[in-house]
Amino acid sequence: MPSPLRVLLPLLSVAALVSAASQGQVPVVNGVYGGVTNSTTSPRPSALAKVEAKAKAGSVRITENSGVCETTEGVYTASGYVDVADDKSIWFWYFAARNEPDTAPLALWFNGGPGSSSMIGLFQELGPCRIKNDSSDVELNPWSWNTNANLLFIDQPVGVGFSHGTTEVGTSQEAAADIWTFMQTFLRNETFSELANRSLAIWTESYGGHYGPTFAAHFLDQNDAIANGTVEGIPLNLQVLGVGDGLTEPLSQYPGYIEYAASNPYHQLVDNATIAAAKESWSESGGCKSQIEACYDNGSDDVCSSAQDFCNNNILSPLGGNWDVYYVRTENPDPYPADFTTYIDSVARTIGAESTWQFTNYDVYSNFAATGDWMRNSGIDLAKVVNAGVRTLVYCGDADYILNYPGIEAMLDNLGTKFSDDWASQELSPYVVNGEETGLYKNAGTLSYLRVYGAGHEVPAYTWGDLEVGEAAFQMFTQIMSDASLSST
Repeated sequence: MPSPLRVLLPLLSVAALVSAASQGQVPVVNGVYGGVTNSTTSPRPSALAKVEAKAKAGSVRITENSGVCETTEGVYTASGYVDVADDKSIWFWYFAARNEPDTAPLALWFNGGPGSSSMIGLFQELGPCRIKNDSSDVELNPWSWNTNANLLFIDQPVGVGFSHGTTEVGTSQEAAADIWTFMQTFLRNETFSELANRSLAIWTESYGGHYGPTFAAHFLDQNDAIANGTVEGIPLNLQVLGVGDGLTEPLSQYPGYIEYAASNPYHQLVDNATIAAAKESWSESGGCKSQIEACYDNGSDDVCSSAQDFCNNNILSPLGGNWDVYYVRTENPDPYPADFTTYIDSVARTIGAESTWQFTNYDVYSNFAATGDWMRNSGIDLAKVVNAGVRTLVYCGDADYILNYPGIEAMLDNLGTKFSDDWASQELSPYVVNGEETGLYKNAGTLSYLRVYGAGHEVPAYTWGDLEVGEAAFQMFTQIMSDASLSST
């Protein structure tokens, strides 16, 4: 099967596995993907020392046209901070559209974790440049999502990536409130105020299965509050929600780990005994299924956090085996996409960063683990957003175990929307990009789904057949941003 360049590494010890996996979007705590016990991981050292920040609520601090990453002539860029409070500064990097920026929509990008930087999406996936496979430098991305859209990468919650300040956020709802404040401040700034009336899209990945629906639902609620006079602010013209390889509704998605480990397009991930043990952990009295149900039933933070601990110890982690959980076609760890840590350190001052960059902030992650946010049902918000008329795409790579397609498809099958009957009546159809079949898809009203062949957790970082890296993801993005359902070309 065609695939990007890969380097197959020998099987690793458990200790090495944990070390390697820590660079993925799902934090590893005490050897467990998505574990709950507090981590002793310390911030990664960097050449850029922490500096004194001069945050002031409502301020926007910008470095314009740094010349980093986007080298297309005439394309405006800005990086910097929005101070959502005197002690909370959220980092952003804005890239104007390469084509017709004065009328192009605005698309927001969020990576997951919780606690992972959205610079992952910028440098490894869909940004104007991509890190080279040897990590030496970046190269221009011809399939960048800012080709026809103004693109805004945001490091959130506070403390993630280059963002800095009080790391108090521990739920998706709290994160949504800060992003609403961020957007209000950003759009009031004279540099960006012309974007306020444009069509707005939220695109997100991984834990973005929580973030995306929650943020979108919060935006809609705030718009309603502005309309009825109970809140003052700028209405956000939300038109699109995109969720890639996302954790949204755990009760539907966790059986997918068992199914995918046993049967996927590539190979069984673990032995039959491990699969049988996971099945028992799912269905037994007091097991994963019943603990998630208890969390859904107005569960306390402790109940939901315990569910995360049990399910990830007994199902998610053991079923990954010795394969890279983000791309099961290779043994762990897959060195692709390449590490960009050294590169981002080298440009940090140039782009106006005020703090040391981290791939993942474990303090932020621990806050979320303590509330059990992981196991709460964001499918309710996803259905609300779909029913509100927001064009919605859920997509995933078929080589991704950590948020796998059987679980995501089960979540969609159980999603109660006004399009559910239409959804249930349809079968998946081949998705063709420039004459190459590259996945399976279906549409029901304004809800679309795409499973991408040969792609791992970061779908835009992969290719299939004769397509270029990111070409299929670009077609998907462009169609949805044009307020159209998915269609083959």
